[in-house]
Amino acid sequence: MANRPNFLFIITDQHRADHLGCYGNPIVRTPNLDRMAASGTRFENFYVATPICMPNRATLMTGRMPSLHGARQNGIPLSLTATTFVEIMRAAGYDTALIGKCHLQSISGNLPIVGMPEPDPNRTLPPETLREADNTLTKHGRYDQELPSTWEREPDFEPTLPYYGFDHVELAIGHGDKTVGHYERWLKQRHSDPDSLRGPKNQLPGNEYTAPQAWRTRIPEELYPTAYVAERTIKYLENYSRTDRSKPFFIQCSFPDPHHPFTPPGRYWEMYDPRSIELPPSFNSGEHPIPPHLHLLYDERARNMSNKDGQRTFAVTEREAREAIALTYGMISMVDDALGTILGWLKMLRLDEDTVVVFTSDHGDFMGDHQLLLKGALHYRGLVRVPFIWSDRAVESKGLANEGLCGTLDIANTILARAGLQGHNGMQGANLLAAIDGGATGHDSLIIEEH
Repeated sequence: MANRPNFLFIITDQHRADHLGCYGNPIVRTPNLDRMAASGTRFENFYVATPICMPNRATLMTGRMPSLHGARQNGIPLSLTATTFVEIMRAAGYDTALIGKCHLQSISGNLPIVGMPEPDPNRTLPPETLREADNTLTKHGRYDQELPSTWEREPDFEPTLPYYGFDHVELAIGHGDKTVGHYERWLKQRHSDPDSLRGPKNQLPGNEYTAPQAWRTRIPEELYPTAYVAERTIKYLENYSRTDRSKPFFIQCSFPDPHHPFTPPGRYWEMYDPRSIELPPSFNSGEHPIPPHLHLLYDERARNMSNKDGQRTFAVTEREAREAIALTYGMISMVDDALGTILGWLKMLRLDEDTVVVFTSDHGDFMGDHQLLLKGALHYRGLVRVPFIWSDRAVESKGLANEGLCGTLDIANTILARAGLQGHNGMQGANLLAAIDGGATGHDSLIIEEH
């Protein structure tokens, strides 16, 4: 394989593997990702290190398990002193860019669920910089760079560069039509009153769905976060094409969808009829004994006590599940259309021959498995298995389906190996290049953590 190719790394949010046509889904339409899989290698058994956004994204960036990199759950940021594979690429001369969702720092301001011990009123607290077992997070830079409140409080705020190795950063912070960050500034340049387009109170008429967190957004397709990520990725590629191309690029194109809320815009709202949706087989597995954790969630549903407005797993009805899946398919098809546009520009700019294109997601969603929705500390396959597709002109084998056991932990080392770069000491992931070309199959076993 030739050294120092460009990389277009595409990642979606909360996207299970079987929600793609190339992974056997008969309903959702993803022609561009299907073509990408046909021209590359698709991994059938690709698993996350942990099925939560921040910890697994930190694993992606470091090639280390959450128990080692320290971002063990949402709300705990990846240390700014952690070595990422993007930093190694940058040091080797790569032009590095991130467009879209990052989520290596908190985007909600909520403390981790574990929280902190209650202080004893009879004892004097140590200084704020000495209240943690590891003071790294209080000594090196800002950890509020992805908080919406920071962007609201500081209208001209920009992340400190390089940001985890990225020299160019344009952030889409959040999900659905409530996304902020650089995206919100872009939106304000294109609409005089963006707030009038957002949220359930401003939704378009005609929403008859009962699914939680589902509203018919007033934001048009061309102003939705997916369109923003595509437009800014293309702009970056255009700008790069005007250089002498002496430096290869690594660009992470990170879509906030199809993470809830379920707000596909325009035609994508009605693209899939909930009545045509096939529920997962486990939705009606009543003949099997029900474990205690499902009893608890089912009981909350029966007593109408489920919290359906946040991030926590809850039990749904058959109608709610079908509607949520249909709307998720709409968001996925919009991402696929955006990806097709990006790949079209990559070819038009004559960058496709030297660019490795990679696709994955940070974790899945129950999406009706065992009558559940969203994500949580239950490692069912729909939550922990994600797509991983590698399309590389330098690989002779095409259309391969690798059955080996691999995961997010391996991505960093594999990208570095393809660039001819050595990983840092402490990187735990494997190099999958042989597996990509039809050789070695993967690990004997994998660990999935939950904190």
